[in-house]
Amino acid sequence: MTVVKNDLYDYYGLSIYQDEDNFKFSLDSILLAEFVDIDRKIDKIVDFCTGNAPVPLILSTKTDNTIYGIELQESIANLAELSVKENNVEKQIKIIKDNIKNVDKHFSAESIDVITCNPPYFKVNNDNSLTNENRVKAIARHELEMDMEDIMKSSRYLLKNKGSLYIVHRCDRLEELFVLLNRYKFGVKKVQFVYSDINKEAIMVLIKAIKNANIGSLKVCAPLDISNLESYKGILNEVKK
Repeated sequence: MTVVKNDLYDYYGLSIYQDEDNFKFSLDSILLAEFVDIDRKIDKIVDFCTGNAPVPLILSTKTDNTIYGIELQESIANLAELSVKENNVEKQIKIIKDNIKNVDKHFSAESIDVITCNPPYFKVNNDNSLTNENRVKAIARHELEMDMEDIMKSSRYLLKNKGSLYIVHRCDRLEELFVLLNRYKFGVKKVQFVYSDINKEAIMVLIKAIKNANIGSLKVCAPLDISNLESYKGILNEVKK
């Protein structure tokens, strides 16, 4: 493990610890944090699959309320704790080292206002390359320890009635996401597609869903073309892979 401390890009004054060998956050975490609607009704936020905590750190610049980050992998969660301490936000951001499937061990049912999630994007199949890949990377990228339905189950348990779930994911899994959101009684209310080239297929999708919301009133935001962003250039290549 090679741990480095970096600036958190355009969030001036914030720093983040990263592992150059195994795990570094990318643009999808930034876009997810920026996609969240913050209002005065929000009391508690939980970030699933928090990694080294980029989403909680960014959200801490937008609200003074409590933010929890849940991360399964201890080595990555340790980086998150270092970052929280470095930025002097220990009173606001709490890191929980556990699988999101175990949220009932840490929270009461229907006690959270907002959940954010940048999950592993890839299903596990018979691809032998997974057995040869760095285990830390494999768990971060593939559904080895949890899957999309686990996200829905835990979100259903945690969120208050009309609480908000925000997810960033690959577009090729959008249909599956919509099916599961409907199954667990989430109404999709806002969608935004992300492009690295506006003339090609979208590379990511951002979704806001509300627990127990009626179907209807879906807002499809203007497409986000990240090739036009003047900042975050250092991580654009990660998104385009």
